[in-house]
Amino acid sequence: MLAAALAVAAPAWAHGAATDDAGERLAAIVALVDTGHFEGARARIAEALARPGLTAPQRQALEFERERMRRIRLDFTLDEAQAQAKLREQIPDLRADEFAAWDRAGLLEYLIIDGDKRYFQRAPSNLFRLSEPALARRKPGAKPLSHGPMEVLNAHHAEVRDAALESGLAHAAPRRVRVTQSLTVEANAVPAGKTVRAWLPYPRALPHQQEGIRYLASTPARHRIAPESALQRTVYLEQTAKAGQPTKFQVRYELTVYGQYRAIDPDKVVPAPLNQDTRPYLGERAPHMVYTDALRKFSREVVGEETNPYRIAKKLYAAVDRIPWAGAREYSTISNISDYALHAGHADCGQQTLLLMTLLRLNGIPARWQSGWVYGDDGYTNMHDWAWMYLAPYGWMPVDVTTGRFDSSDAQLADFYFGGFDAYRIAYNDDYGRDFVPAKTHERSETVDSQRGEVEWEGGNLYFDQWDYDYETQVLPAKA
Repeated sequence: MLAAALAVAAPAWAHGAATDDAGERLAAIVALVDTGHFEGARARIAEALARPGLTAPQRQALEFERERMRRIRLDFTLDEAQAQAKLREQIPDLRADEFAAWDRAGLLEYLIIDGDKRYFQRAPSNLFRLSEPALARRKPGAKPLSHGPMEVLNAHHAEVRDAALESGLAHAAPRRVRVTQSLTVEANAVPAGKTVRAWLPYPRALPHQQEGIRYLASTPARHRIAPESALQRTVYLEQTAKAGQPTKFQVRYELTVYGQYRAIDPDKVVPAPLNQDTRPYLGERAPHMVYTDALRKFSREVVGEETNPYRIAKKLYAAVDRIPWAGAREYSTISNISDYALHAGHADCGQQTLLLMTLLRLNGIPARWQSGWVYGDDGYTNMHDWAWMYLAPYGWMPVDVTTGRFDSSDAQLADFYFGGFDAYRIAYNDDYGRDFVPAKTHERSETVDSQRGEVEWEGGNLYFDQWDYDYETQVLPAKA
């Protein structure tokens, strides 16, 4: 799939003349990077940067394409022999023809970078989520594929549904949770004596979704919490780097999270009104929500002649849910995430969510982003992304296309995540790609989401290969 794209795209971009328009020049460079033509991209970047009259944003965008190439190389680290060796850890008697067949089928993500075929570092482990025959070939006793506690239908889903229907409210079954999140910069990543600046995610108070937020402590103690208006809210911290020592930042707090459920009568759903509550969440938002020809075609094939917004949304939800989940490359390396999810043959939660949001908006259904962390009673935690959609006359309701539909004879529980969600998730982001407060000086490691945190110093951004993170939760006893 990727190889075919390279064969088509390379001649046009490699031999096309530079244009006088800065936007078109940047688009050409982005396409070169996307298709693995790094040498050509570097030459075009150098040429563009030498032109007079560049604005600061234009210069930053060009320089980021250099950084994007570096990040892509960190994701695509394996040659063919290394990819096969990784697979043999779980399939000791792997045959060359098996590997070749899975490769031809597009089940092992790769990128040809300046003629060198490089596999995504998670391609070998992702294969077992994309291919039943590959999964069946794993050696006896191999560790089962992991799943979060809410990815399987359980008593909590029924608890939320039953309590919400009984009370007549959309929120129910709250959980009180204590969170400890940390970010640790490697020793000597920043010169001694220099200030290290860090941003750790911090939740907003959202009525009937998450409330009762109580800050407990941070390391260092001096901190700055962004205002409630920050759509990607954070705690800002500073420390001075010390020679030979890691620099650790940590924050602790508590909050109460509610599950969500609402019974919907599809026949009562009508087109959403255009007002201040819905208008900002319709239409395209480049670069990750664009109505490409391929996306329009996919939408027509899925929606058909349906006109009811609920049933349109349900069809789109089912279509995106059929895309298998797999571990993702870093979002900052992808130029259009919804288009990537449509074509890659797999997607993770944020990629599926952006694809669904784009399709919903294309069909006149307002959709907005939300993301954060999920947790369990047993200490399980993981990053997760989902969305909210607006269905009139009911209003905004959550939709988690990655968890998707359950196999259940109870239709309400089977479709629980189409209009509902559990109380085991904390939202930190009510939009994607928004500025921090205080603002970050250098480019972010994660340009879309904000879950692991961000860190920089005067010399530049610190990318994920220079620091580690940790996220722990404790579900507290319910109050009498």
